[in-house]
Amino acid sequence: MTDALADTAAHDLYSIPQDLVDFRETIRQIARERIAPRAGEIDREASYPWDIRKLLAEQDILGLPFAERYGGTGTGTLMLQIGVEELARACATSALILMVQELGTLPIQLFASEEQKEKWLPKCASGEWSPAFALSEPEAGSDPAAMRTSAVRDGDEWVINGQKAWITNATVADFYVVFATTDRENRRTSAFIVEKDRGGFDPGQLEHKLGIKGSPTGSPSFTDVRVPAENLIGEEGMGLRIALGTLERTRLGAAAQAVGIAQGAID
Repeated sequence: MTDALADTAAHDLYSIPQDLVDFRETIRQIARERIAPRAGEIDREASYPWDIRKLLAEQDILGLPFAERYGGTGTGTLMLQIGVEELARACATSALILMVQELGTLPIQLFASEEQKEKWLPKCASGEWSPAFALSEPEAGSDPAAMRTSAVRDGDEWVINGQKAWITNATVADFYVVFATTDRENRRTSAFIVEKDRGGFDPGQLEHKLGIKGSPTGSPSFTDVRVPAENLIGEEGMGLRIALGTLERTRLGAAAQAVGIAQGAID
């Protein structure tokens, strides 16, 4: 391959389509004009920026993680990470609002039934609902073999008991994707959708953090929390597959956020 052809191939590989460039400029302008002036106050007050979430919803930015058929933009992973980067450049907390819209719904997007997708995803794409991803535990981290939270089948319901830790969006999420052991002998876990108003659910105390203070991080607990059988995501025992399938995708968002924070620091 000649040098000219190699340069052309490299350009095509790393070039961003014009429609995504245009969307990036829109997000960049919103971040610069509407979010950056709030960033310092959000950090000082350590309070969730509901006004920023509303703004991101109104501008279709919270629709970035979702397909068009569920009310999202349908613009794909590249545009989502561009959006995360641009928001993080102005305010890491605001970027995390978008990131958790993906993290908390990916188990549903990737593994849930069509009925579950139609029930849960459109209101997240519109920004009406916000999710949380509840995997880590005080004693287990993300090691499913050490997970103590359990779910036991009781007729047409599952009964969940346990404690989670370091959960982003605790206290503000409308529902939580909760991982629990359903077969301890064989070390099998399952994933469930738990609404915030279920009896026995407590969003828990929030952590005191050194950064990204506007995003609440807490330790929700579950005491005989009953959820219907249809709130099981995928099949019983699929928890590890669902967790790893989600995390391998969301690592991209963590990288995009880091790049955005670094660019904001350089700026």
